[in-house]
Amino acid sequence: MYNERIIVAIFHFLLMVVSSGLVVTLTYRVFIGANPDFHMGNEIRDGNVATGVLVAAILYGASLIMMAGTQTSVEMFRMHMLAPGEATESLFNLFWIILAHMAVSLLLSVISISTTLRLFGRLTRRELHAGQELKRGNTAVGIVLASVVIVSSLYVRDGVLSLSKALAPQPSFGRIQIEK
Repeated sequence: MYNERIIVAIFHFLLMVVSSGLVVTLTYRVFIGANPDFHMGNEIRDGNVATGVLVAAILYGASLIMMAGTQTSVEMFRMHMLAPGEATESLFNLFWIILAHMAVSLLLSVISISTTLRLFGRLTRRELHAGQELKRGNTAVGIVLASVVIVSSLYVRDGVLSLSKALAPQPSFGRIQIEK
């Protein structure tokens, strides 16, 4: 039992290392090129603090959402290792299920953060023009947009966790029969 717990802990650690690398790299690449108003990478390189604050919040928010999917993956692996039986998935199938959970989590983080920023931009277009203000280096706008990303990510994280748990294979404990 002790060895299985160590294996689960090492798996958890390695999954978090891989997840952090994926979420930072892919999220950065997607959002740097996705801004229709300007290139965020150039703005960060030129010292635009407002853009840097927003990108930092996007990375943080995406990691919160991604962690929700990895949490269920670790629980599935733990169940497989600590309660093996004929009803559990094979290790190979479990690997693909975990990979799918991570992919869906990352996809949902990108979609939700992008949608939230676009929606906020449309709702405040008359008075704010967030994209233009961000390009000008308006730090206040960068902080507000960062807050929008973090708040939405906190809510989406709960939804992704719930969805991920619902899609995870559940162990079967057999039938319980109560006699009178």
